[in-house]
Amino acid sequence: MRIVFFGTPEFAAFSLQRIINEGFNVVGVVTTPDKPSGRGRKLKGSEVKDVALKNGLPILQPLNLKSNDFQNKLQLLNADLGVVIAFRMLPESVWSMPKMGTVNLHGSLLPQYRGAAPIQHVIINGETETGVTTFFLKHEIDTGNLILRKAISISEEITAGELYRELMYLGANVVIETLELISKHGINTPQEPQDESVNLKTAPKINREFCRINLNNSAIEINNLIRGLSPYPSAWIEDEEFGELKIIRSSIISKTNESNNKGLQIVDNRLLLYFRDGILEITEIKPSGKGIMKGKDFVNGLKN
Repeated sequence: MRIVFFGTPEFAAFSLQRIINEGFNVVGVVTTPDKPSGRGRKLKGSEVKDVALKNGLPILQPLNLKSNDFQNKLQLLNADLGVVIAFRMLPESVWSMPKMGTVNLHGSLLPQYRGAAPIQHVIINGETETGVTTFFLKHEIDTGNLILRKAISISEEITAGELYRELMYLGANVVIETLELISKHGINTPQEPQDESVNLKTAPKINREFCRINLNNSAIEINNLIRGLSPYPSAWIEDEEFGELKIIRSSIISKTNESNNKGLQIVDNRLLLYFRDGILEITEIKPSGKGIMKGKDFVNGLKN
């Protein structure tokens, strides 16, 4: 079975290396063009490109997925199956090109949390379970027939960055199981349609305003927002005294607020964030123009 792989970040690169290690025949890799990086703005390839180079695989880096030049080169790979993980939306002319179609790994339990940021949104919404899903691509995004779903629990303190890594490892295992199924069954691989009758939650792309902390929300809601946006792009707050602060990690220290305080306060050498129904301690913070630091170190720095 000849596989063409589409992906960009570490989440995808980890699965690509597992696919190679398990002996599957990857005949080509499609990833994003190199981008300027660092202070010197030198061009840097994606994590997927790094894995492809290390393993001597043909690499395509199209600017335009609909271009004739790219699609002609893709056609020459004569792929039986496409595998997509954390990549741009593919045009139908690309995902339908492999003989058996194209499989996608998604970081949620589909049909829930379709969209660009499922890992962040499950935490922000206070979910206690998530997982990964493999499915065959079709025209509507994240709606194709399901192949495998595997669930894990979400702890009360986990951040998006930590959950990302858990799902990266789980996802690689599920991708291998999926490829084994397709190798065995081909076009008759067991699959099922997604259930459209349930109340669906989505995972849209996250913008800066979405990350702003609203003091009218509850302490639990904001604690979930902070966890779901940590370490990047980070929840943030604009304070009259301290300026703009990115909040990296917090913990609920009270589910009541008997004072009239609201917003950031320093109490007993701790940085606290007061809401109508509770209080958070800010344990990690990133002031504007500075690196991430402990909340207590931030407070101590104000005294110097």
